[in-house]
Formats: sequence, C-alpha cells, structure tokens
Amino acid sequence: MFDLEATCWEPEEPERVEILEIGAVKLPAGRETDEMQGAAFSEVVRPRVTPILSEFCLGLIPIGQAEADAADFFPAVFGRFLDWIGDGPFWLGSWGTFDRVQLQAECKKHGLAMPRGFAGHIDLRREFARWKHVRPPGLKAALELAGLTVEGTRHRALDDARNLARLARILLGT
Repeated sequence: MFDLEATCWEPEEPERVEILEIGAVKLPAGRETDEMQGAAFSEVVRPRVTPILSEFCLGLIPIGQAEADAADFFPAVFGRFLDWIGDGPFWLGSWGTFDRVQLQAECKKHGLAMPRGFAGHIDLRREFARWKHVRPPGLKAALELAGLTVEGTRHRALDDARNLARLARILLGT
C-alpha cells in the first residue's frame, strides 16, 4: 500500500502539483507487516517547480517548509523507493487513483520509467465501496465503516499507508 502527499492550493491548481511525500507499507499475503524488517518506506520530497509551500498546503499537510527544504528532489527519493520495493512483480495499492496518476506524471516530468516489476494498481477506495455497497467514501469514513479508528497523523503518507494496509487486510482476508 502506498500514499502520496502533494503540494496543494485553494483553489486547486492541478498543473502545479508535485509529490511532497511518499509513504508505503509492504503487505505480504497472509502475514502481518513487520516494519523491523524494512516493510515501511517514508520520505519527504523537495518540490522543484514550486518549492515554497502554500499556506493552504501548510495548514492541510503536517509537513513544514523547513522539512520540505531539507528533503531530496523526486528522482533521488524515487530511486530509494524503487530500491525499497525491490524486484517485482508487485502491485501498488492506494486510496483512489490520484496517487498512481501523480506518481506516473511525476516520473514522466523527470524522464523516469515506472518500475519494471510494476504489475498493476489496486484502487482500494473503489474495492471498499464495492465490498460495503456504498458510494466511495473518504479514508476516515471507510476505516469507521470497517470498525477501525484512524491511527497516526492524517495526511502523513506513511500513517495513511498503514491505515490503508489495515483496510486491505480486511478486504483481502489476511
């Protein structure tokens, strides 16, 4: 499971969006995630096109300007993310399609290829809605419908990925 946080503005400015953080949790079939063995990834990404975070973004995502300024640019962080993922095949799961689309757009912007082992994407939001026979909810509402509470800090990529993994375990029966 993976989650991205991205630069943002009010009103939205989709053409300016850049990845601000990548968080991911490996979800091996039939086993609990063991973060002591490298099953989690989390890094802030330094925006290149618009490096100064908007007031809206600073209020929504708990990542400060100093943290963003100290981070590496996307190509270096993405390289470490690929090293962490390892050889495939693997599926990336996220809440909706934004994360997959933004990851592909960011790769294209930087002339990078998606990983060789990338076998596909699972939209957990859509799968959850099918399972519960509801309109696709937000992550917090989905956790509550599944009898879970939000753990960690909302809008931090690793914490959101961990919450996605908890839902995925229920959906996949692991």
